[in-house]
Amino acid sequence: MKTITILGANGRLSNMAAKAFYRAGYHVVAITRTGTAKGLPAAIEQRAANALDRQSLVQATHGSNFIFNGLNPIYTQWKKNLLPMGENVMAACREHGAIHLFPGNVYNYGHKIPPLVKDDTAISKTTRKGTLRCAVEDYFRQQSSSHGVQTIILRAGDFYGGKMPGSWFDLAIAAKMKKGVFTYPGPMNVVHSWAYLPDLADSFVQLAAHADELSPFEQFLFPGHALTGNEMKRHCEVAIGADLKRANVPWLLFRLGALVVPMLREVCEMSYLWKEPHALDGHKLEVLIGAIPITDTQTAIATSLAELGVIAPAVRPENLPVVA
Repeated sequence: MKTITILGANGRLSNMAAKAFYRAGYHVVAITRTGTAKGLPAAIEQRAANALDRQSLVQATHGSNFIFNGLNPIYTQWKKNLLPMGENVMAACREHGAIHLFPGNVYNYGHKIPPLVKDDTAISKTTRKGTLRCAVEDYFRQQSSSHGVQTIILRAGDFYGGKMPGSWFDLAIAAKMKKGVFTYPGPMNVVHSWAYLPDLADSFVQLAAHADELSPFEQFLFPGHALTGNEMKRHCEVAIGADLKRANVPWLLFRLGALVVPMLREVCEMSYLWKEPHALDGHKLEVLIGAIPITDTQTAIATSLAELGVIAPAVRPENLPVVA
């Protein structure tokens, strides 16, 4: 039985990945700062480590065949912590000969992100956070060539799905839905890339199964669900069985607040992603793993709303009407 260590196991994707790898028959070790990850099967081993303490992380990842790097400090700590955390993860991978699995995002493409991102789409470092993400991924690439540490990156859009809060879907779109309000961060006719977390986690399981077929550094794109705001709103309306009023995210107020609140400044920097249409081409991923795990959009959105308590869990998403 192969062992995978999940870093940041209380995070939205890491927690989902721990469950997915457990279902796939892996020995799963969940690592958090406290040693307690929420909502995981009892058979999953739990350990404590501070990702900024190299020795602590190396010790906690002992026995790993794979290390899933779900570490994601809050925006305001990226400049200080993103690369040091990456360096410590690489040290753990070198020590144990572990394969490194890393969830990438679309920040690397900057303001020049095209309507369809492909595997050969050029990197464009036009934001602070995009530049930082590129730097840490460049370090992973360097480690693959100089130390033979295998890294597999799966790049995806905005997360949704699961009960853990912290995504645009729960913090904005669904936040006032019980009051009949659909809050959207951008123009309603612009395509935005979404990653339903159970599908993304299952795709990482599939990639791990094919790791021995890959070169030391590989990147893939996860297509997920590419939806306009209008399409997202209609799926939500079908799920709750009622029409929703439209509300906007108050970007002007956010930008004024950003003058004094660092977190708002970081959030506003990425607001362009709601104005620039973008979807991800999963051709390379499909060639490797076959059919990509993609849940029907209506089912995924209805399930996500039920998990957030917006609709009753008794509503069975598979019985909902399909949105054309």
